Amino acid sequence: MLLESLVADNAANSTISATATVEVTTLDQLQNTQIRRYIATLHSRGLSGKTIARALSAWRGFYDYLIQHKGFSQNPVMGLRAPKTAKTLPQALSVDQAVKFVDIQGDGLLEQRDHAIVELFYSSGLRLAELVNLDIAQLDFSEGTVTVTGKGNKTRIVPMGSHAMSAIQIWMQRRTLIQISENNPEAVFVTQQGRRITPRAVQYRIKQWAIKQGINSDMRPHLLRHSFATHVLQSSQDLRAVQEMLGHASISSTQVYTHLDFQHLASIYDKAHPRAKKK
Repeated sequence: MLLESLVADNAANSTISATATVEVTTLDQLQNTQIRRYIATLHSRGLSGKTIARALSAWRGFYDYLIQHKGFSQNPVMGLRAPKTAKTLPQALSVDQAVKFVDIQGDGLLEQRDHAIVELFYSSGLRLAELVNLDIAQLDFSEGTVTVTGKGNKTRIVPMGSHAMSAIQIWMQRRTLIQISENNPEAVFVTQQGRRITPRAVQYRIKQWAIKQGINSDMRPHLLRHSFATHVLQSSQDLRAVQEMLGHASISSTQVYTHLDFQHLASIYDKAHPRAKKK
């Protein structure tokens, strides 16, 4: 759609002389400079750098196809980059909020399953995909660890807290009463029908529990991962350990949590130091 808009905009700008004849810019006539101007226009309309980058990637691939199959001679999108988007700090729950949220009570099947899910999210900082794809063999209760395969097909071993292990063991006992689907017999987290739980279902359940538990944040699974990383870093100050537990390939991905930690320390300083600037 953005590429169609680009062609249309260039056509609209090609009106010539008093005859009002429009010279349409076709796909094979688009130039690098025209696309560059359109990128600036999109950015001025409020589109983020990430959105524009995705559009550029799609256009680039489309022109590669046209060159390979339709005889086009050049790709006018090559070499173009989207404007940089300002980095935003990840949100995180306070410790009190996190503890309140994961303290799900109830002896129903869904309550016990969801309790195990949120405890594991907050205890081990798993990604959503890592949690829903978890199989029984990946849990090691004797060592208190969970083995997951994350981005780039990289495997890592992450500690499980005692609360998470307790909640999971209770759920695993309840799970034996469900007729598990033959498609995923080893899935840890399943539905009442015995099928592996989906990412969408986990997202929905977490939002529902946020409402029930009185958490005002826009609750989602990744917020628990952010909270895990922030709270561990605040307590340990060990950036490398947090990097390993999160499964970040680069330390720069983990360093964002040092900014959150600094904000926490700055807040304490402002409240406690007699020479701090009071707001």
